[in-house]
Amino acid sequence: MERWKRILVLAVAAAGARGAFAQQGGVPDMPAIAQGLGVQCQYCHAGPRTAPATDNQPGAEAKPPSKFEIARAMIAMTRDLNAKIEAATGKPPASATQVTCVTCHRGVAIPGQLSDIIAKTAFEKGADAAIAQYRDLRERYFGGASYDFREDSLLDAGQKLIRVKPALAIPVLRLNLEFYPKSVRTYTQIAFAYTRSLDDESAMSTLEKALEIEPDNGVVKGQLEQLKSYHRKR
Repeated sequence: MERWKRILVLAVAAAGARGAFAQQGGVPDMPAIAQGLGVQCQYCHAGPRTAPATDNQPGAEAKPPSKFEIARAMIAMTRDLNAKIEAATGKPPASATQVTCVTCHRGVAIPGQLSDIIAKTAFEKGADAAIAQYRDLRERYFGGASYDFREDSLLDAGQKLIRVKPALAIPVLRLNLEFYPKSVRTYTQIAFAYTRSLDDESAMSTLEKALEIEPDNGVVKGQLEQLKSYHRKR
């Protein structure tokens, strides 16, 4: 079921496109599609052109379709989606807002929020792997439209980690300080992760660093005073 959810996400995400599809007869503009996904033509065309047959054995799991079949499904969904947009807005194709492959893929084959990607890697492979992945993606895609490398992405990833494994969140959030050293929000999230890890001393020290940046931040002051009033000695 999870695999088919991912396939559906791929299909919906690549939906669309005035830029990806020529207007003459709805013929797919392959170079535009490849550019939108950041791949070469062989990404879809190198493999089999039909989905593998499903085993007839009882309980056999259906095999996933090929990239070629997924691409065909996405093209069909794109046309349907853009037709619905035109019908909903009452605008002709030349005036209606349409999505293209690049709208969601933004130059990467499998689209996704950077925060989700980093959090997933941290959960599955640890904080070091997530940090290495972030550095690699930043090196390759910074300045483009593929991923959002602004302050909020690692903050969001950290929040996801804090809910389940707060110790994993701390190194990921500290990475954010490397690029945004004046980020008070990052310091407060690190402090929260420390409190979830029962390390109030480190949390207070972190909040004090946040106050060095914004001495008049009342919210941080309140958090620090609250911690001082009941902090747990380790």
